[in-house]
Amino acid sequence: MKILIVEDEKPLSDSMVEYLSEEGHHSEAVYTYNDAVEKIRMYQYDCAVVDINLPDGNGLDLIRMIKKQSITLGIIIISALNSLENRIEGIEIGADNYLTKPFHLAELNAHLKSINRRISYGGNNQIVVNEIRLIPDEHMIFVHEVQVTLTKKEYELLLFFIANKNKVITKAGLAEYLWGDYMDLADSYDFIYTHIKNLRSKLLKKGCEDYIKTIYGLGYKFEIN
Repeated sequence: MKILIVEDEKPLSDSMVEYLSEEGHHSEAVYTYNDAVEKIRMYQYDCAVVDINLPDGNGLDLIRMIKKQSITLGIIIISALNSLENRIEGIEIGADNYLTKPFHLAELNAHLKSINRRISYGGNNQIVVNEIRLIPDEHMIFVHEVQVTLTKKEYELLLFFIANKNKVITKAGLAEYLWGDYMDLADSYDFIYTHIKNLRSKLLKKGCEDYIKTIYGLGYKFEIN
């Protein structure tokens, strides 16, 4: 998952980014309302973890902006405010969950996985696409029930393709999803081609159909009939 952490307490924010990265997520943090708005408008995220009290705004207003602009992503509120009114308001305006500080990072991760299953994979614990079967919570993939070993980026690439099957995805879109801000340091998109080539090769060796199609001049499509 690609996750945006909106939390002005830097030690907490850093610990969430570190923990979620170790759990296999692509996480990045911002500390202000305005930076969060800019990130959400520029990049695509699977989920946002939003504090209510920010130095230059309110997390609830950020959620209202997300919903008003019909931006699709899961939302978890984290807050020291534990009143019933705050929790009800947060859920009513569109948040998926509300966690009261302090909370366990494992609990946050469990909520994130649940949201991802609901949004991207219809609530299932595993994803089956023809001969491909994935177990997202365990980062495992099988082709014809034979396990395939992928690198982290190859696995993220396959998940992104499946979540956007039959859609044309530009190289820029793939790069931004997998690398976020670090994409600005790249001179070209050659590394995208390399990852796709390696992913396709590993799948084909296990007898998988070649679903990854190159759309010349545009990008790629994971084509499923």
